[in-house]
Amino acid sequence: MLKQKTLKDSFSLSGKGLHTGIDLTVTFNPAPDNHGYKIQRIDVEGQPIIDAVADNVTETTRGTVLTRNGVKVSTVEHGMAALYALGIDNCLIQVNGPEFPILDGSAQYYVQEIERVGVVEQSAVKDFYIIKSKIEFRDETTGSSIIVLPDENFSLNVLVSYDSTIIPNQFATLENMEDFKEEIAASRTFVFVREIEPLLSAGLIKGGDLDNAIVIYERQMSQEKYDKLADVMGVPHMDAEQLGYINHKPLVWANECARHKLLDVIGDLALIGKPIKGRIMLPARDIQLTISLLVRCVKRFACMIFKLLLTIRAANRSWT
Repeated sequence: MLKQKTLKDSFSLSGKGLHTGIDLTVTFNPAPDNHGYKIQRIDVEGQPIIDAVADNVTETTRGTVLTRNGVKVSTVEHGMAALYALGIDNCLIQVNGPEFPILDGSAQYYVQEIERVGVVEQSAVKDFYIIKSKIEFRDETTGSSIIVLPDENFSLNVLVSYDSTIIPNQFATLENMEDFKEEIAASRTFVFVREIEPLLSAGLIKGGDLDNAIVIYERQMSQEKYDKLADVMGVPHMDAEQLGYINHKPLVWANECARHKLLDVIGDLALIGKPIKGRIMLPARDIQLTISLLVRCVKRFACMIFKLLLTIRAANRSWT
């Protein structure tokens, strides 16, 4: 029987927050058997702890937000994905602000640090959610869907589709969690140029830049407007007729955007509280279920499936 695991030692990572732009430090600590994932806001009076579970998710628009008793922590999905993919069951995460640092927009630094400090096996037996029969759900309004099939192991398939000539349909798959490090962890978050101004107006992405995101220019705008956005992004003015990627670094993979969506989904699956044995397929044209839809799902499926469905709302968001 497989046993639960935790970190051998603590590690910390520092950087700016994607949405707040402030300097942040997050520390991942070993935790006892059956502890699960918990996040502690050490900057708040009383240093409250938030259980990192689906029941505490209160926002999913531009990153996963967890809330308990009015205290929030956001942009947790990359760190959670690394823990989940590397088989960590128990961890106390301490952060000195309202969100995790964005780092380079991927999960690779979390993976590197977990491997550096090492993992230790614990006494308690690891518990799984085992998918025993096919489950399919489709939202007719958005076209979003999820298919869950029985399987001896875990696998995940994600298809993303945008109304864009730069990003056509992209597919990503993870057949084995052992491949996460090499095939998924380094995939970076992304944003469309047309989204930047509205996000800034909403008080978001104050810490976003070309060092932590892939920026995609796929809909032509006026040269004047494009120049203004270039100033905001801190990049040289470019030809507004030239569509494409605006990057400091080249793409790691041609389908990096789809791989990052898969990364986000794994981070959300971590909030279920147990590893899954089953094949999850997100074949929707526009994978974007809302929380209100998921509340309706719980009336049809068991609580576990409700939590599982929570993950697919992220697959079409950008810059997370």
